[in-house]
Amino acid sequence: MARHLITSALPYINGIKHLGNMVGSMLPADVYARYLRQRGHEVLYICATDEHGTPAELAAKEQGLPVAEFCAQAHDAQKAVYDGFALAFDYFGRSSSPQNAELTQHFARKLKENGFIEERAIRQVYSPADGRFLPDRYVEGTCPHCGYDKARGDQCENCTRVLDPTDLINPRSAISGSTELEVRETKHLFLLQSKLQGEVEQWVARHEAEWPQLASSIARKWLTEGLHDRAITRDLDWGVPVPADTWPELAAEGKVFYVWFDAPIEYIGATKEWADAAPDGEVRDWKSWWYEPDGAADVRYTEFMAKDNVPFHTVMFPATELGVREPWKMVDYVKAFNWLTYYGGKFSTSQKRGVFTDQALDILPADYWRYFLIANAPESDDSSFTWEHFTATVNKDLADTLGNFVNRVLSFSKKRFGEEVPAGAEAGEAEAKLGEEIAALLAEYETQMEALQFRKAAAALRALWSAGNSYLEEKAPWLEIKTDPEGAALTLRTAMNLIHLYAVVSEPFIPASSAAMRAAFSLTDDNATWVSADEARTLNSVPAGTPFTVPPVLFAKIQDEDLAAYKERFGGEGA
Repeated sequence: MARHLITSALPYINGIKHLGNMVGSMLPADVYARYLRQRGHEVLYICATDEHGTPAELAAKEQGLPVAEFCAQAHDAQKAVYDGFALAFDYFGRSSSPQNAELTQHFARKLKENGFIEERAIRQVYSPADGRFLPDRYVEGTCPHCGYDKARGDQCENCTRVLDPTDLINPRSAISGSTELEVRETKHLFLLQSKLQGEVEQWVARHEAEWPQLASSIARKWLTEGLHDRAITRDLDWGVPVPADTWPELAAEGKVFYVWFDAPIEYIGATKEWADAAPDGEVRDWKSWWYEPDGAADVRYTEFMAKDNVPFHTVMFPATELGVREPWKMVDYVKAFNWLTYYGGKFSTSQKRGVFTDQALDILPADYWRYFLIANAPESDDSSFTWEHFTATVNKDLADTLGNFVNRVLSFSKKRFGEEVPAGAEAGEAEAKLGEEIAALLAEYETQMEALQFRKAAAALRALWSAGNSYLEEKAPWLEIKTDPEGAALTLRTAMNLIHLYAVVSEPFIPASSAAMRAAFSLTDDNATWVSADEARTLNSVPAGTPFTVPPVLFAKIQDEDLAAYKERFGGEGA
């Protein structure tokens, strides 16, 4: 079995995230991690809150809290939501951890030692009204590329172009709103990406054929335009400090590393946090996942992110890793996603547009959202969330196709044969045909999951559920029992085995519902170990005589009045 390292792009600390953020990085990573664990692979799934930079300072200021206190509270609030979505992280860390600070400073020292960091005097925006330099997000204005008038000084949210504050048209302070800004000289550290361009190009060339077109095309676009040297320090109170032993003057001035320098390093930092948090008696070796001489050379590393994060993960962080001249594990596969829109308009954390993850859990259980989002994941292009589409998917796929199948099979069998799986006749032609169909659909499902094609995997899973309904309609045990009770018992026993199979193979998508389906049967081995092709073909993992119970309704239908209430609360149009 292989060893798989999985990371999701770190969610910013400034507020609860929306559904677009969930489907763009964390949820598909969780689905993949769960699937690999079921197949018997060794998996480490790591994520963390991204706590440095201006978003953290601005959000803390807005709430009147010290930034460290704000980040601690916001981390716990985000983690509670992710627990609610049943995201099975092995560890969910914090980029403000001592481990990340230590590794970030180590990387910076190595880059300087190898000639890839230099100190430069630059001209930077200064606000007399605020009495300070204004780094990146402390400056807002109009994007010079697309004309968006709420662009920030590090990146335009509208066209995703990376910016410097001095690029903005009609800039203003995000603190005071003052437009009386000056440009003054100050010193910062620069990562000399231009010197690493050739190495990054060679590295991308070795991987891009395997990556999704979205990831490879963005990486290639950046490389074609040429890598520029970028400032990696900022004038902020909150961040990883520039080490005084290497840059005493800048350290004395209170410079910290730019959030986009330390955030990707936190993937490693969070793994060290995981190792350091091991319970007494348990030894966790973080280097075996990240340092190739210690075992990481055998690890397959997959990153999940939305398209705005692709440049940082396919170009910038690889340049950093190459520049330290140490054998750190680099990503093998970049799974990039387009946008999930809200009625055609962008979900936006900053503008509070769309459904946010905490609100989603207040309305309906996590499995409803998990299934819908993955079945409509924005892989090849943007996809749109509408309440009408969500309602139709939940009602048709979850309530009718899966939930109703489970309920009517178990309820009817209990009514006619009691609370144990009936034996009935030997399997016949219909069961043999069903077994072959199930085995073929399971193989298709596995193929799409291995390829990280989530919409296609969801379609294959839905086809597995539909096959059971077709079999039930064909055999019609409610009629069969009148003339052939043994045949009806066989039909129900077969259908119960399908329920157990569904419980196992649906687990990556709908873990809570899958657990409820497994718990319906009193089996000695109640786990979600994957079903082999032979098991799928013979459908006999739940033998006759196994006690069972009828679980509560798995999925309640969304009624017309519910739909109307959701649209009234959240809006039926993209604002």
